[in-house]
Amino acid sequence: MSKLRIGALPDDKPVKLTTELPASVHRDLVAYAEVLAREAGQRIDPLKLIAPMLARFMATDRGFAKLRRASYSKGISEG
Repeated sequence: MSKLRIGALPDDKPVKLTTELPASVHRDLVAYAEVLAREAGQRIDPLKLIAPMLARFMATDRGFAKLRRASYSKGISEG
């Protein structure tokens, strides 16, 4: 079994967004859901993967984390 970056999908109250994806990104998202479904043994809705993928991306983006920490500590020192 391969190690995918997205694990179990959390049960959380969603915020609805509407967006457009390039066709190639949508095809990859569907393909990713199919691979994950085979590994999990259950059907996976490709749309349900977008939020955990974005969360994972932001959590592992060192530049974003650094700027976020700097912004947070600046806010504390001012307040």
